[in-house]
Amino acid sequence: MIGISKLYCGTVEPSDALRYGRMSSNLPSHLLQFSKDKKPVVVWNITRRCNLKCVHCYAHAKDVSFSNELTTDEGKTLLDDLASFGVPVVLFSGGEPLVRKDLPELAEYAVGKGMRAVISTNGTLITGEMAKTLKSIGLSYVGISLDGMQKINDRFRGVSGAFRKALEGIDNCQKAGIKVGLRFTMNKANVQEIPEIFDLLEERDIPRVCFYHLVYAGRGSKLVEEDLTLAETRSAVDLIMDRTRELHQKGKPKEVLTVDNHADGPYLYLRMKAEDPDRAEESMKLLEMNEGNSSGRGIGCVSWDGEVYADQFWRHHSFGNIRNRPFSKIWTEPDDDLLIKLKQKKNYVKGRCASCRWLNICGGNFRVRAEAVSGDVWAPDPACYLTEEEIAQTI
Repeated sequence: MIGISKLYCGTVEPSDALRYGRMSSNLPSHLLQFSKDKKPVVVWNITRRCNLKCVHCYAHAKDVSFSNELTTDEGKTLLDDLASFGVPVVLFSGGEPLVRKDLPELAEYAVGKGMRAVISTNGTLITGEMAKTLKSIGLSYVGISLDGMQKINDRFRGVSGAFRKALEGIDNCQKAGIKVGLRFTMNKANVQEIPEIFDLLEERDIPRVCFYHLVYAGRGSKLVEEDLTLAETRSAVDLIMDRTRELHQKGKPKEVLTVDNHADGPYLYLRMKAEDPDRAEESMKLLEMNEGNSSGRGIGCVSWDGEVYADQFWRHHSFGNIRNRPFSKIWTEPDDDLLIKLKQKKNYVKGRCASCRWLNICGGNFRVRAEAVSGDVWAPDPACYLTEEEIAQTI
């Protein structure tokens, strides 16, 4: 994640993270990306079932029951292990996590173990009663996916009325006092909706939004041609920075992040260097703490069937199954060559990535996207939009 508001608008300073010692167990949620121990945030896809039919779903979710999902007891065993390992955050995802009736029980169990519990949801199942339940168990955050306004969102979600129900879910969270934010996956069909997403943040007083770059995984692997061109990506990131600054200047600051393309970090720095050199250097310190992409190190994924992955998009390569070996052991005592190399991936990336000036703050970007296009997991990420001149530029 690249914190546009943190870096560009100065809502976070390097001293903020240093004050907590930069250890995951001590850092508040908004500073976790700057931890130095990189205890993984774990995405647990607790179910493959979903009530929608999103065209870019990385999990190939369907509205049917699956027989191989972890049971409630197995889930609690997993959470016991994650808590003792020091995992700071468990992100409950799917499919649609709220189709599992035991989601509140599992999230409450995670909170009781000292972890922060958040959910990633389409929002359509968050009734007023469910929102009150989620609030009562101590849920930290609800991220609701919207990929545009009604027409565009419902086409992406594959179900008419999904947009309206998602807005109801947002309202219900706000009424219950739960922090809620938006998740938006950028592509050619919806990039023009970004201004309206910012309008929605302002009109409904939504405090947070994450703009995701498209990752070629799951059903999204068929959408490579729908990804933004490199020039379109640069324009979109510029627009996000412009609108973030406008809200900040209006006295309505929002937490704005971009996700899944760590070229955004150096790109933001280079823009800031031209606009505000002093602030640019402060942001560089934060980018160095962030260290860029952290798949297989600072983020991990457990699937509905117990398989462990580098992140939620990398479902074709499992490192093991928590039914056979605890996540903590799989993660810290790896016997998988890919996982071993991902923890030191800057030593293995090739081409322009290997010689890039920004490797230490980008981390080699998304290896799964490189593999999807080239067949080589260590090839340059095709979504990196930095020019040859920019990657050779001195800091």
